[in-house]
Amino acid sequence: MDKTEEPLTFESFAVGRVFELGTMTIDADTIVAFAKAHDPQPFHLDEAEGKRVFGGLAASGWQTASLFQKHLVEGLLLKAPSLGSPGVDRLRFLKPVLAGDHLAFRATVLSARVSKSRPTVGIVTLLGEVLRAEEAVLNFEGAIMLSRSV
Repeated sequence: MDKTEEPLTFESFAVGRVFELGTMTIDADTIVAFAKAHDPQPFHLDEAEGKRVFGGLAASGWQTASLFQKHLVEGLLLKAPSLGSPGVDRLRFLKPVLAGDHLAFRATVLSARVSKSRPTVGIVTLLGEVLRAEEAVLNFEGAIMLSRSV
């Protein structure tokens, strides 16, 4: 597991490499603020409704995905020659994220290849995971594009 601080290049993304991207604890105020702005379903806004449906006030899956993105950018992409992403595949909300949950963010390199049409670009596919006590609550596969020297 890698907590690297060195600048990364396309060649740094060996298949199987794991990047630990950080941790955080999500609180009720953060859940409600996001829900009010972006996903105002009752179980994201009201503790009683959240308990009825999920066992506690639940974060939006989109909030959890957004938190992953923040950790990916700060923990990895700002250290790499990132050119953005061509997309995400198979996004799954596996378990509800509840107020008070301590979350960890991790990215594992699944593949890395040079673009056929643009040899100055490398395409890396990552397995992104949000974990609570080592159990995945969200995962996805997504690609990032990295500038490479030729």
